[in-house]
Amino acid sequence: MNEDMQRNSDKPTNSNKNTFLKIGIIGVVAGLLGGGVAYAGLSQVNSNNSSSPQTAVVQPAKTTKSSKNTSQATAAFDNVKNAVVSVENLQKQGSSSDSDDVFGLFDRGNNSKSSKSTSLETYSEGSGVIYMKSDGKGYIVTNNHVVEGSDALQVILSNGKRVSAKKVGADAATDLAVLTIDGKYVTQTAQFGSSKNLQPGEEVIAVGSPLGSEYATSVTQGIISANNRTVDMTDSNGNATSQATVIQTDAAINPGNSGGPLVNMAGQVIGINSMKLAQSTDGTAVEGMGFAIPSDEVVSIINELVKNGKVERPTLGIKVAAVSELTDYGRRQLKLPDSIKSGIYVDSVTKNSNAARAGLKARDVITKVDGKSVTDVAGLHTILYSHKVGDTVKLEVVRNGSTKEISVKLS
Repeated sequence: MNEDMQRNSDKPTNSNKNTFLKIGIIGVVAGLLGGGVAYAGLSQVNSNNSSSPQTAVVQPAKTTKSSKNTSQATAAFDNVKNAVVSVENLQKQGSSSDSDDVFGLFDRGNNSKSSKSTSLETYSEGSGVIYMKSDGKGYIVTNNHVVEGSDALQVILSNGKRVSAKKVGADAATDLAVLTIDGKYVTQTAQFGSSKNLQPGEEVIAVGSPLGSEYATSVTQGIISANNRTVDMTDSNGNATSQATVIQTDAAINPGNSGGPLVNMAGQVIGINSMKLAQSTDGTAVEGMGFAIPSDEVVSIINELVKNGKVERPTLGIKVAAVSELTDYGRRQLKLPDSIKSGIYVDSVTKNSNAARAGLKARDVITKVDGKSVTDVAGLHTILYSHKVGDTVKLEVVRNGSTKEISVKLS
């Protein structure tokens, strides 16, 4: 996918000052406008009855019943609001005491080395949702990129209380992680709904901490824009590692919302917010395009993380590259027919692997897996990750200009 994807973990401490300034300016402008309207109204009252000035009194109108949709959104929010938390990624920051310690100017014998210390500071913040209480622990699902690289983790509950958290396991491929906190702090758990039958146009709310805990438990409303969108998952260098099928929504998702729930009008979690589309490759600004990991996949992954601490994925036992990366000379050396424009080039096969035993060789080109065309490495991983270890896949391979089928048991 060519667009620029942004995962929504942020360093709110660096951006909050600007945010507060903007809000302050807006507040002042609104105040002036409001004052102007009130002043005009009061002047009109006085001019109509100048002989007996009166004080203008404003009475609140009776509260009307909320619309059906607003009531549904409020009820849905009530089902999860105390289960949504802010997740703080704490990392060690080194410091030296030499410049602060006057005794550093003198010889201390064996203790003359620089005195260095480290302290934990908030590196970034995201969101999470408590989905289970079991064996005295509260279980929280969030994004892997929210907790990645942490030296310690801290959770801020909906009531503002900070508690320490432990990472049970994380999976970079799906960008999911599970944390635990002491169960005594859990007052509400969110329930998962199935993402299988979601329909475009269905109303949803997103709950989380945009720009960090300062705006904790913020709720935005929107619709399902698409229930089956394919996007590239990238590594830290921006290289596509796999493809993911995600829910697209126009509910506002901002930095800090990562790991928070996408909730249907029944108050069920149907996705975990993970990323947003910020701009296209030509720099065009994009609004209202957020993405969430479908709940059916979330449930499968977090259950495995709780059980094993990690997710085991099947492999073929080969090193590969996309055919599109081959030079014209490389294509001629492989005797690739002109009709083959894409596929997976096998650079090497692991010795004694199932792929080697099945007859797969270096310089082969895989064009299909289980009858599905593969054009890049991300696509290959997506097909393989839909299988379990021990499954057998059928590969369509081009070798020396001829096509053949090879069955490989995944290890």
